[in-house]
Amino acid sequence: MLGSVPTTPKSIEAYRPIIGDERTQEILDLASRLRGARVLHVNATAFGGGVAEILATLIPLMNDVGLDADWQVIRGADEFFNVTKAIHNSLQGMYYDWTPAMRETWLSYNRMNADLFDESYDYVVIHDPQPAAIPTFIEERTGRRGGKWVWRCHIDLTDAQAQVWDMLRPHVERYDGAIFTLADYVKDDLRGPAIFCVPPAIDPLSPKNVDLPPETVDEILARYGVDPHRPMVTQISRFDPWKDPLGVIDVYRAAKREFPDLQLVMIASMASDDPEGWAWYERTVRRAGEDFDIHILSNLNGVGNVEVNAFQRAARVVIQKSVREGFGLVVSEALWKGRPVVAGNVGGIPLQIVNGKTGFLVHTVEECVEKLLFLLRHQGEADCMGAQGVAYVRDNFLTTRYLRDYLNIFCQLSGSESPAPEHRLQSQHVRR
Repeated sequence: MLGSVPTTPKSIEAYRPIIGDERTQEILDLASRLRGARVLHVNATAFGGGVAEILATLIPLMNDVGLDADWQVIRGADEFFNVTKAIHNSLQGMYYDWTPAMRETWLSYNRMNADLFDESYDYVVIHDPQPAAIPTFIEERTGRRGGKWVWRCHIDLTDAQAQVWDMLRPHVERYDGAIFTLADYVKDDLRGPAIFCVPPAIDPLSPKNVDLPPETVDEILARYGVDPHRPMVTQISRFDPWKDPLGVIDVYRAAKREFPDLQLVMIASMASDDPEGWAWYERTVRRAGEDFDIHILSNLNGVGNVEVNAFQRAARVVIQKSVREGFGLVVSEALWKGRPVVAGNVGGIPLQIVNGKTGFLVHTVEECVEKLLFLLRHQGEADCMGAQGVAYVRDNFLTTRYLRDYLNIFCQLSGSESPAPEHRLQSQHVRR
């Protein structure tokens, strides 16, 4: 058995006041078709990054509506996570000199984790490339693979390095289904699994997103040396090249020439499966230098979900200056708190931002500076954008919609297909 992750119980009824009776009943009706089904989600880490946050809500909600769901984390060592970080980056378009030794490291740890897999499930969802070869080795060891297996890819594969995708693809083609964030991310040469396109979502009742009293927000800011009475902008992201933390500092410094009281807060979760994060953390600190209005924080400073919540609510503007992004849930998190977002026009971000209405999409540092300054100069328009963002996220990017999409997928894979009412951002099923 892999390492099981404990989760806090949740009730679908707690979300009824937010999503309404009709959507709540739709979820319950779908779940009734799957009552008692054993579901397992497998990923690489229990903390840090969007996948772990999503599963911390999705698993208990699946259990609450009648499924028997579990979340387990694969085992690995630094050599494995160094290789899987290289896989992640190369699948997003960064070139690596791929070696047979790297391939063997990835395969050997997948084989080891497959050997630990000793229970049967009705549905198994494997997240991202780290554990993607597990079903291959289960079949190799036992000659069979029970239940329906789904590969959930959270990565933008548009410009994937061919050598790495060619290594991964034969394993993905063994799955019954594959879920991608956007249809554009699906590789043309992928054959075998049923393809579903489902954007992720946020939990409005999690500590990271629930309403906070203003005095609590001010106290948290003061605790970390941030002045709640001066304007502040923030980016909440891992430290890696795709989030462009150095560019964020450049944007802040350009805006600070007009707003000398401006503060910048950058927060990251240092995840166990991201050894590259430390190198980028150090580069970011060096770029910040001795500017005491730049605050670089992480879970290692005691910054958890409540603190992130407070910083997002206090920000005049939230920045997400990604140059490549699978989805970027932090955008929906900020919009849910009524804050406008200036973000890179990449990946799943344009799905979340209605350009000019809930925030701005940008391509360059110069554009980012221009839009940030506009929002800092026009606070009334910034607040109006934020209010529109709340409504947009409520309609499209809450975890209850994500739960519904998974239930729909399970029903379709099991042959009891009952599509939900038409909704422009619901899951898309593409048959090949």
